[in-house]
Amino acid sequence: MPETATACTARVAAVGDRSPHVRAHARIPALLDALRLRDRLDLDLYWIPTPDAADPAVLAGFDGIWLTPGSPYRSEDGALAAVRTGREHGIPFLGTCGGFQHALLEYARNVCGLSRAAHAENSPGATGELLIEPLACSLAGREGAVRIAPGSLAERVLGAGRGVERYQCSYGLNPSYLEVLRQHGLRLTGFDDSGDVRVAELPEHPFFLCTLFQPELAGDGTVAHPVIRAFATAAAAHAGHHSPVSAP
Repeated sequence: MPETATACTARVAAVGDRSPHVRAHARIPALLDALRLRDRLDLDLYWIPTPDAADPAVLAGFDGIWLTPGSPYRSEDGALAAVRTGREHGIPFLGTCGGFQHALLEYARNVCGLSRAAHAENSPGATGELLIEPLACSLAGREGAVRIAPGSLAERVLGAGRGVERYQCSYGLNPSYLEVLRQHGLRLTGFDDSGDVRVAELPEHPFFLCTLFQPELAGDGTVAHPVIRAFATAAAAHAGHHSPVSAP
């Protein structure tokens, strides 16, 4: 559990199995330091291993939850519990790469009623409802265009209708599930030039944004990507000290 922070500090849980071999993990603390210096957003970062996150009480009291890259996670249940805690309790939530994939998996199971929805990386022998499947062409180490839906939170955050983002992943959403996710309230707001989903959000949530791309890998790591800055601003707002990025 986090210690009591100062009155002007937001507490952020970085849920993931921290490893020196995951480039994003090495960058996240430096990016939050940059936000502190450049944007006066003061955040205390706590790394929460996915097995610990399976207990919802572990994430109680945080102002933001970031489900970080680095899948397969040690605990799928812990990753999904982190998503559900942020979603149900109105805590600003950011899911990137594996976090995007597991946010969609949690939503499919607990909101859409697809209890057998599976992730191919976690359950390679699964058949039936394979929600997250291998990409036809791996995006590991690649950049790709992303088209953003007008009027979305993603557009407000990114400030442009189309951009180029960096990836480090090999799995994405099975397009067969687009409509059922939409029908149950998930807004899919970013696509590549082939129409495959790259961004998802929840319109009625204070801040719930998921990207298959990795904003942690943008630039040289000294300036936070707009997605990370927006999440940090929302976490600070949750702590009661800054105005949030409003959802559409």
